[in-house]
Amino acid sequence: MLKKINIGGRNMILETGRLAKQANGSVLVQYGETVVLTTATMSKTPREGIDFFPLTVDYEERLYAAGKIPGSFIKREGRPSEQAILSARLIDRPIRPLFDKRMRNEVQIIATILSVDLDNSPEIAAMVGASAALHISDIPFNGPIGGVIVGRIGEKFITNPTVEQQQQSSMHLVVAGTDNAIMMVEAGMNEIPENIVLEGIMYGHEIVKEIVEFIKEFREEALQKGLAKEKIEIEKHEIDSELEQKVISLADKRFSEAIEKCARERLSKKEREDLFSEIEESIALEFLEEYGEEVLPDIKEIMHERQKKIMRKMIIKDRIRIDGRAVDEIRPISVEVGILPRPHGSGLFTRGQTQILSVATLGRISEEQILDGLMIEETKRYMHHYNFPPYSTGETRAMRSPGRREIGHGALAERALLPVLPSEDEFPYTIRVVSEVLESNGSSSMGSVCGSCLALMDAGVKIKAPVSGIAMGLIKEEDEFVILSDIQGIEDALGDMDFKVAGTAKGITALQMDIKIAGINKEIFEKALLQAKKGRLYILDKMTAVISKPHPEISQYAPAIISMQVHPDKIRDIIGPGGKTIKRIIEETGAEIDIEDDGRIFISAVNREAGKKASKYIEALTKDIEPGQMCTARVIRTTDFGAIVEISSGIAGIPGKEGLVHISQLSHRRVDRVENVVKEGDIIIVKVLGYDNLGRLRLSRKDALGDIDENANANNRKPKKYFQK
Repeated sequence: MLKKINIGGRNMILETGRLAKQANGSVLVQYGETVVLTTATMSKTPREGIDFFPLTVDYEERLYAAGKIPGSFIKREGRPSEQAILSARLIDRPIRPLFDKRMRNEVQIIATILSVDLDNSPEIAAMVGASAALHISDIPFNGPIGGVIVGRIGEKFITNPTVEQQQQSSMHLVVAGTDNAIMMVEAGMNEIPENIVLEGIMYGHEIVKEIVEFIKEFREEALQKGLAKEKIEIEKHEIDSELEQKVISLADKRFSEAIEKCARERLSKKEREDLFSEIEESIALEFLEEYGEEVLPDIKEIMHERQKKIMRKMIIKDRIRIDGRAVDEIRPISVEVGILPRPHGSGLFTRGQTQILSVATLGRISEEQILDGLMIEETKRYMHHYNFPPYSTGETRAMRSPGRREIGHGALAERALLPVLPSEDEFPYTIRVVSEVLESNGSSSMGSVCGSCLALMDAGVKIKAPVSGIAMGLIKEEDEFVILSDIQGIEDALGDMDFKVAGTAKGITALQMDIKIAGINKEIFEKALLQAKKGRLYILDKMTAVISKPHPEISQYAPAIISMQVHPDKIRDIIGPGGKTIKRIIEETGAEIDIEDDGRIFISAVNREAGKKASKYIEALTKDIEPGQMCTARVIRTTDFGAIVEISSGIAGIPGKEGLVHISQLSHRRVDRVENVVKEGDIIIVKVLGYDNLGRLRLSRKDALGDIDENANANNRKPKKYFQK
């Protein structure tokens, strides 16, 4: 069964009933020539011993989709790329809140990318496909959702922009939601004001509504043809009502007193956790003898819900938070730069009990990251990496490679700073920033934005403007809601929204919103954006009081890079036969040299003098030899028609350009054999006559001699030093 809708001027086609029929739901999505197979599968029985809903989303890139063979040694796809992980998160975040959190059956969404047309986003096709597969399946799901990318060219919003449009667009805004609420927003943009961002989100939501209605119609038609299933009732974890009431009767009073104490005395995270743990243990002990240890998870869940209810009530009714702050109050901020002596740039950003150390490294252009993926971008010049060690939350666990959360937070901070970075022409460096989370109690990703901005300025990266970030929260009870500025960990866990905004004083550069309820409306969005701006500018003022612009010079330990531009035809002169020339320059100077196909040359060296020396050598090698110029040359071979000579490069051990001294140009006298005048290895003076039709040098020994007595043995003259061994 097929159904079609026009989105952004291109047809999106949903198909079911032909592929992967053993999954609970299976939909093939075709958008342009992008084709994605999405499946939704649920386990038949609940997973034992867990207290959460086990949802997994996998985004499987297949390089054959783009006509590529994997570049790895084993020539097959391995672990997911960072882009695949980020795409999986885009799908996961808007659908997760629409499941009953009491479900314990495992649900797995798999999106397999079968064909990629770069003008039509596989992420959007996968998101729509996941929603449709869930909706036609028998899996309980309160969807469907739709998703769209919004671009902006000039003052016009663009739906799912093509590659060409993306290059002109000032924003890349992903909006996902249901027909009546927005569930997720992810964006990168070039300093866009809040009012325009809001317009873009609302524009995107109108497209989302069309997609949601389309998926509903798709399910209805599939049901009529026996290709969709009725939703099933599954076993949900239920807590004994008698136990629940008994726990509540003890917990409410104790937790109310504890939360009031936390707010009144502004207890630290650890002090608060110790206080709550003591209450939880004392309450649990009172029920163990009667109910046994098997009820401990239920007791823990009940107490968690009571904490949440009491804390939220205090915020809604009294506008007081658990740490005593007002709803728009920012925690104390500390800013330091240049705290590490050898790295090229460092910044330490502390906000409350969240502390980030960001370190910037500058490298050669050739050190940029090579990407082996489906999309058009093949290299990445700016990289931001985020590490979240267990000690940052006072815990112990195995140290492993970065997980999805770390990759997602790193990508968000990278997106926030990318719009202010100088171009490669302005600043010919590869840039890597690593953010180490030293302490975490809320919004370490936005702390990483601030810390990384400090590190970049400390490294002398010529950013256009400083960037700060803030995380906003939401507490919503029926029609009442409160927006919270600078949320901490417990407010994220017990609240309804994590809304992160980064930008300059001029406008927003990155945005990310995750929701735990059934979406939010325009009023909430507008208030959150305006309150976030106020907080973001406050944080920016704290940062710029310490460092307001990049240092004028890069670190003495960073490589100095000299950029040059030569005609592409000159590249062969720099490289030389078999790379001999460029290797010699590198050995002679100690500098590193990167050459681009368009004639751009980047010379890098920590020793500045070495870089200048290498640039002089390249200038000498690429300098045009003009007709009439007198040059020293060495005979490298002789022929019947003349001598092939090498004009000195002026650099010891480095070959120069070759040219021909025709037999008629060897002497004022008639020459019967070339060897009667010059032999291989002879050093002679020649005059440049010009170039032949093939661009080769035409040279004359005869014109260079002038009135010199040819009876004198030219070979007895002392050779130039650059031909000495």
